[in-house]
Amino acid sequence: MSLSDKARSVTRLAAIVAMFGAIAGCQVRPLYSEGATGAPAQKLASIEVSEAEDRVGQEVRNRLIFLVAGGAGEPANAEYKLALNVTRTVTGVLYETDEADTADAGRVTVTADYNLSRADTGQTVKSGNRRAVALVDFPDQEFAKLRAIRDAENRAARELAEIIRADLAAALGR
Repeated sequence: MSLSDKARSVTRLAAIVAMFGAIAGCQVRPLYSEGATGAPAQKLASIEVSEAEDRVGQEVRNRLIFLVAGGAGEPANAEYKLALNVTRTVTGVLYETDEADTADAGRVTVTADYNLSRADTGQTVKSGNRRAVALVDFPDQEFAKLRAIRDAENRAARELAEIIRADLAAALGR
């Protein structure tokens, strides 16, 4: 091995050590976790969610409570109140023209209007309107069609709760 080969080996070794040193200095943490700049996770856990009016609203409410509280349930002394109004629509999208104009597929849209306010003052912190869509196939059997619609409502409700949680975390993280 010549002197230049040894110099290249030492240079490569130094570059690898420097690269590992740089990587070791990197830190990864969740976007909305507790940190030095605030505690959005603690604020999220102190949100009281309003009662639901129907089954789909209850699905959104339950999932949202689970997401904001980390599975701990609703807080005893809430700092924030979330007023939640959930609606859903089912529409057919692919129609058979040779039969009785029945749809083979559809779209379930779950929409929520929400308002997050401080419990003590009633001051609005964040309000918005979000929606989630789930696609569904309509089978020929009526019960299977009803069950497919219900499953699509549940999927859209879970997705909508995650979207609203992200909005709330962003608002409380400021």
